[in-house]
Formats: sequence, C-alpha cells, structure tokens
Amino acid sequence: MMREELVFGPIRSRRLGSSLGINLLPTEGKLCNFDCIYCECGWNKDGTGDRRLPTAADLEKALREKLSECRANGTPIDSITFSGDGEPTLNPDFAKIIDITVALRDEYYPEAVVSVLSNATKAGRPSVFEALKKVDNPILKIDAPTAELAARINRPQCEYSVGKIVEDLEKFEGNFVLQTMFLRSPDFDSSSPEVLNGWMDIVRRLRPREIMVYTIDRETPMKGLEKFTVEEMRSLLQPLFDEGFTIQIKG
Repeated sequence: MMREELVFGPIRSRRLGSSLGINLLPTEGKLCNFDCIYCECGWNKDGTGDRRLPTAADLEKALREKLSECRANGTPIDSITFSGDGEPTLNPDFAKIIDITVALRDEYYPEAVVSVLSNATKAGRPSVFEALKKVDNPILKIDAPTAELAARINRPQCEYSVGKIVEDLEKFEGNFVLQTMFLRSPDFDSSSPEVLNGWMDIVRRLRPREIMVYTIDRETPMKGLEKFTVEEMRSLLQPLFDEGFTIQIKG
C-alpha cells in the first residue's frame, strides 16, 4: 500500500530511470476514479481516511525544496513523474501545477523530463489536454479494448467509454505514450485473440510515438492474477514491432 508524500524519491523506476515522484492526491489516503484489480496502492475503499488535495502553492514550495536539495547533493533525476496514490488529473490545480513543474524543471534539472502517468479519463477536458501537451511524457492508459473488459480490470468509478478515450487520445496526433498492463485472471487473458487483436486495432488507430507494455510487479489487491514474462509479451507484440511501432516492455 503506497502512501506517498507530495514530492517523494527519487526512486528507481523500471520504466523511467531515476524518478522524482509527485503525488497530487491525499498523503494518507487514495483518490482515483479507477479501482484497478492490480493497483499497487490497494483498493479505493481502504484509502478513504484523507481527502485533502495539495494546492499549486503547496507543490511549488515542496518541489523547489526537493530539487534544490537534490542538485546540491548531486542526485541524478531522469524524470519528474506525476504518479502517487491515484489519478493525478483529478487535482483541480493540475494545469497550473504542470506549468510550475515545467518551470522548476527548467531551472534546476533542464536535462530531466516531466512525465504524467494517467488513466486518460480527463484527457478530453481542455485544461487537462493542454497541460498534458506541455509535458515530455504524457503516459496514458488503455488496458482493455472493450467497456466490458475495462469494467473487470479497471473497475471505473466514473462514466467510462473506451471509444470516448480513443477519440480524446486521437487529438494528441500520436505525440503521447500509450501504457497497457498485460495480465491473466481466471476470467480473462490479455493475450486472448479477441482482447489482443482489439487492443492492437486501437494502437494502429492512435499510432502513439511509444507504447509501454508492462505486467504485474508487486502484490495486487485482487488475488489470483498472473503476470506475463517479457518473452511472452515480446512474442505477442511481434506484429506491432514488424509494423515499426516503438515498444518498451517491462516484466
């Protein structure tokens, strides 16, 4: 169960290197409009003790202090990453916070990238869309090609349409990173033809500049889930490799 401070790390990320984390959500709880069966932060119901969201002013102070400390200590930072205990775009100050973060990155660690890990549910909101276009790595999630499967894997706590998400992501014109979890349960399998082919059709429609495919790495709130090996995922994704897509696979 993760309970992250506003600014935390840097930690070693299997996808982003030395990653300084930003948690725009409650430090003593979890706030997300998904309740994914594989979430390393646990179930939403177990993280309801705190509802205070940090403001843009809170973030500016904490991030400046951390970046100054890291630079003074010679600590490397590859990515300043919005992740934390839930969905970062739910914070009402998200757009303003992105502007502050980019400015502080430019001041202290101009070689670092700014990354946002998001379930893309708010990407159609103009302020969120414009903010996501300002970061180096808008890493946006689609785990399932159908609403029925998304209901099983992501358990949306909001109105969710895969078709609407795809339409919203088309507006990025390929300048984003598509993130997808591969896993198996007794009820579904990411590698089954109907799931894999449906997801590949979405990839071909969106043509993201990069695809991040990963699998379970930590304990999951739902029991009975199985991970894929890197070799399995590489084999499953071979058609997309052959078509020239850039794919990062993490086991």
